Amino acid sequence: MSAEPNRIPLVDLAAAHAEVATEVAAGIARVLDTCAFVGGPDVAEFETEFAAFTGAAHCVGVANGTDAVELALRVLGVGAGEGVVLPANTFVATAEAVVRAGARPVLADVDEDHLLLDPQRAAEALGDSSGPRALLPVHLNGQLAPMGALRALAEARGVFLVEDAAQCQGATQDGLAPGAWGPDAIAATSFYPGKNLGAYGDGGAVCTGNEEHARILRELRDHGSSRKYVHTRLGFNSRLDTIQAVVLRAKLRRLADWNVRRRAAAARYDALLAGVEGVRLPRTAPGNEHVWHLYAVRVPERDKVLALLNEAGVGAGVHYPVPVHLQPAFAELGHARGDFPVTERAAEELLSLPLYPQLTAGQQERVAEVLAGALSRL
Repeated sequence: MSAEPNRIPLVDLAAAHAEVATEVAAGIARVLDTCAFVGGPDVAEFETEFAAFTGAAHCVGVANGTDAVELALRVLGVGAGEGVVLPANTFVATAEAVVRAGARPVLADVDEDHLLLDPQRAAEALGDSSGPRALLPVHLNGQLAPMGALRALAEARGVFLVEDAAQCQGATQDGLAPGAWGPDAIAATSFYPGKNLGAYGDGGAVCTGNEEHARILRELRDHGSSRKYVHTRLGFNSRLDTIQAVVLRAKLRRLADWNVRRRAAAARYDALLAGVEGVRLPRTAPGNEHVWHLYAVRVPERDKVLALLNEAGVGAGVHYPVPVHLQPAFAELGHARGDFPVTERAAEELLSLPLYPQLTAGQQERVAEVLAGALSRL
């Protein structure tokens, strides 16, 4: 169903579906007719098409984005308690995947302007006496972390560089997309329904420039097997569903245009909110082509503002109000409030405004009006 009349949702999946419904229905009918439910030709076709879209040499579809991060680490041999440096400002799945791979999360703070992994803080974390073996930047909200500095850091310290690219399908930095930064690049992504390229359920992929890594990833996702009933390694059941591949193929054909529309909406918000007192606008880092998975402003008394927006029918939201290091599941990392101050301030201030390709200028004007009114009531 579409959003309620006069209500502006945070994300409108129904509007996106309306643009691809006919093509998706035909694709699903084709799968049902052929009964190619697991590993059907649509999966292989999507992998080829997404690799071409990103510029990566290889794409390996998997069951979800969390598996994608874990498998990217495993294919590099990272595990057995080895440290992996990642930003404290991320969804818990990034750290969860590190633990599932057998490794240990080593958290670092983010920069104040873009809330992306700070290379200086990452360098300090890599100096840990236990010797972290990998660097795992997160490309957050639709733009890449500072890959030039982070690549140089990884090379200087002799550690692997794995990208968590779950939120930036179509984004680039200096013309390069995640997974396309060289012959040994490796990037994990998610096709959770709300993503810029979202399936109708879970899905994910690993993009890499390394042919051998792609071969091993294909085995790992399918019980460690490249030939039926022959299992060369211990693997997983983490295959991209064929029905999801049908949906993703239809949406991928529209993704470039949808990202253009997201950028236009973000620019409109910038203009509408430029003079609103109390609003701190998001910023695009140098060299980045942002795809605006989220448009997250920073405001005082965020929870009060959120409540006022929701009461007025504006579906604003909050992402990651409790940072990874303060989650009960990661208490054993031994962190306390105050350890990552930039991340903690952001967690208290960030407010995600409605943003999707089908969002209208009138709806955005209404969001800006309601937000300004909420802030004036504080």
